[in-house]
Amino acid sequence: MAKNLLEQLREVTVVVSDTGDIEAIEKFKPQDATTNPSLITAAAQMPQYQGIVDDTLKAARASLGADASAAEVANLAFDRLAVSFGLKILEIIPGRVSTEVDARLSYDTEATIAKGREIIAQYVANGVDSDRILIKIASTWEGIQAAAVLEKEGIHCNLTLLFGLHQAIACAENGITLISPFVGRILDWYKKDTGRDSYPANEDPGVVSVTDVYNYYKKFGYKTEVMGASFRNIGEITELAGSDLLTIAPSLLAELQATEADLPRKLDPAKAAAMPIEKIAMDKATFDSMHAENRMATDKLAEGIVGFEKALEALEELLSARLASLEG
Repeated sequence: MAKNLLEQLREVTVVVSDTGDIEAIEKFKPQDATTNPSLITAAAQMPQYQGIVDDTLKAARASLGADASAAEVANLAFDRLAVSFGLKILEIIPGRVSTEVDARLSYDTEATIAKGREIIAQYVANGVDSDRILIKIASTWEGIQAAAVLEKEGIHCNLTLLFGLHQAIACAENGITLISPFVGRILDWYKKDTGRDSYPANEDPGVVSVTDVYNYYKKFGYKTEVMGASFRNIGEITELAGSDLLTIAPSLLAELQATEADLPRKLDPAKAAAMPIEKIAMDKATFDSMHAENRMATDKLAEGIVGFEKALEALEELLSARLASLEG
């Protein structure tokens, strides 16, 4: 019997589920799972997860006591909700879950370090091995420096909202565990900027960007893992077969599972090692210069942080409204 694309992909790449929907994770049984503020906010509004939201609010009230204001309780629950979902997800998957630091701290190194430590402490207090958690941080220079400190403390990090080679190199040179370059968002920018409706999968700017990062890492022997993210179609995914990991939304996992076709490996460390790639020395000045010259990375990093900030604000409002309902 012929294998579907998802089965073949799993032979060369670790498949990760990109969702906060626990039922979808149970269905596709990925090795790892990633969440972000938008996904957690969406999941928190699903009726089947009302119990997780309510339990988190009740635990926050119990922690703070009857005298605490509703705003204080909702704020503590907000801090804990992503971990609550993470704990449920870890009951299903064998691997790691990524939990994101508040996007509003993306340009504050010290606050990001403190929040990363706090998230890990919540998981450890619930009996989870810290090796099963990736602290997700935006790939600003400040975020990368925060992740470097956390990594030295044994706290593994996933650098997200990554759009340019300069961000990837800075992550690798700071010993970051994993990066999540955003394939689909890169495509979105180029389509808008050029007025094109589409690109062939092998010319997709997001695919090209992640391929360049993967080859750079393998050429120079970096240990940082590459996990392509934010896909718009299965063509982008099949072109990146062989990447260390790919994090894929449930709808695209279903499409891969339903499609029978040959899936050749596209990314290969042995091929990358033979490529004539020039090494780039990375410091803050070089990072800032390369970032300023890359309009796409500049636009999409800023836009991504704002988008996650809005999702967090929506989640805060949702929790405040739910607490009011619970407490009358």
